[in-house]
Amino acid sequence: MSLVKSVGTIGGLTLVSRVFGFARDMLLSRFLGAGTGADAFFVAFKLPNIFRRLFAEGAFSAAFVPMFSKEYHGEGGRQAALTFSRQVLSVFLPILFLFTAVAEIFMPWIVSAMASAYVEVPGKFELTVDLSRITFVYLMLVSLVSLLAGILNSLSRFAAAAAAPILLNICLITAVVIFGSTDPDPDFTTARALAVAVSVAGILQFLWLLWAVHRAGLVLRVSRPRMTPQVKRLLTIILPATFGAGIYQISQLVDVFFATRLGEGAMSFLNYADRLNQLPLGVIGIALGTAILPALSRLIGRDDHEGAQRLMGTALELSMLLTIPSAVGLVICAGPLVTAFFVGGRFDVGDAAITSNVMAALALGLPAYVLIKVFTPGYFARGDTKTPVKTALVSLIVNVALIFLLIEAFGIVGLVLASAIAAWLNCALLYIGLARAKLFCIEGASALRVARQIIAALIMGAALWWVTEQFDGHFAAGVLTRIWSIAVLVGTGTLVYFGALFLIGGFDKAQIAKFKRPAA
Repeated sequence: MSLVKSVGTIGGLTLVSRVFGFARDMLLSRFLGAGTGADAFFVAFKLPNIFRRLFAEGAFSAAFVPMFSKEYHGEGGRQAALTFSRQVLSVFLPILFLFTAVAEIFMPWIVSAMASAYVEVPGKFELTVDLSRITFVYLMLVSLVSLLAGILNSLSRFAAAAAAPILLNICLITAVVIFGSTDPDPDFTTARALAVAVSVAGILQFLWLLWAVHRAGLVLRVSRPRMTPQVKRLLTIILPATFGAGIYQISQLVDVFFATRLGEGAMSFLNYADRLNQLPLGVIGIALGTAILPALSRLIGRDDHEGAQRLMGTALELSMLLTIPSAVGLVICAGPLVTAFFVGGRFDVGDAAITSNVMAALALGLPAYVLIKVFTPGYFARGDTKTPVKTALVSLIVNVALIFLLIEAFGIVGLVLASAIAAWLNCALLYIGLARAKLFCIEGASALRVARQIIAALIMGAALWWVTEQFDGHFAAGVLTRIWSIAVLVGTGTLVYFGALFLIGGFDKAQIAKFKRPAA
């Protein structure tokens, strides 16, 4: 299967999920706005997601996928891989259960560490603790989902895992429609309904992927936990990888800590802004990162270093082809986009102005966030989890220092700018490490094409700036006016960018189309 096809499968379904997530937040902005209930829910939702990215989708996937792939393509074949998966499930299930139980008991202290400033608002801290206890169940479920997704991704069956997040957004949309439209006190009742919907979604995602694994011919069973050599090896890889991912997640906690101290609605502004930023990040960055890791693991296992170099080069070009114009477009069109999509109900023009500034700052770091997803598998596929730890630690220190420098002058925008700058630093350090070890180096032709992509994106940005000036006032009008105004923006950006790209030669279509990953 070609890299483009794999990314297309993952990215397409991720796009569907992000669109549903986008619809979810449009509804949330109207029914919850940027008040107490919204802030409390976003903190409660952030908590299991931080641990999910730390362990389930971060360290665990980075360690499990290469090991499963090695077992599956080794002498033992499918049976050895199945045995390994059962052993891992039997060991990690009780660990997850115990961790979840402990977190439920100590939830007031956990929330206090993240959002102690909420104590100053009557009922807000208690609501956040209640919601966090409900949503934290999702962590155990989604960790099991990550195990199943790792198995499927190793088998190049990307569709089921990529589609799973859609179930989460459907559950949340259902909750906000049912309760938000009828609840006289949405800050509390609707927020609790949303928290319950998160855990329900975890159950549905687990059952969905369990069925997909069964269809792939693998039947998982839970047995008495045993620390086999393979499981011990997995743990030795996970621990440093967890620390590395933990540094990044600590930076997320730092953002939450400061955001909850920036007044009512700050967490909500951050969430709504990030929703638009997550569209290209999820579709491009996550799709590429998911597709690259098992492919690199197979290439490196066969000592095909030239193929690994080619794979990462293609991934870099493909990612920048779409990410650079996305970043420019989000910066230029931040105000119109936020106004058109979120203003209404309990979310007013003043809220939109703050959110659009946050979104523009987030977009400045978008290419870096995507490139990190491209570069990190170059280490994980070789079993090197220490180097990403070091680069993430340096970035965290810089991030915290920048927050103190910027937050007083720029508020929540300064908080986001600090994260964007730190992401670029992390990206640069990861690339320098790969280049020095002669594992990956950007070739001259690729660098030239990326430079041309930047030029085409700047031309597109100028065109979008002109269009936004001409359509000023349309983005806050009626629904139909908003729709066709956004359509004009998207259409203009697409035509100008790809037109300019075609004229100046900013992509090698033949190279991308011809590149094939090794057969499974």
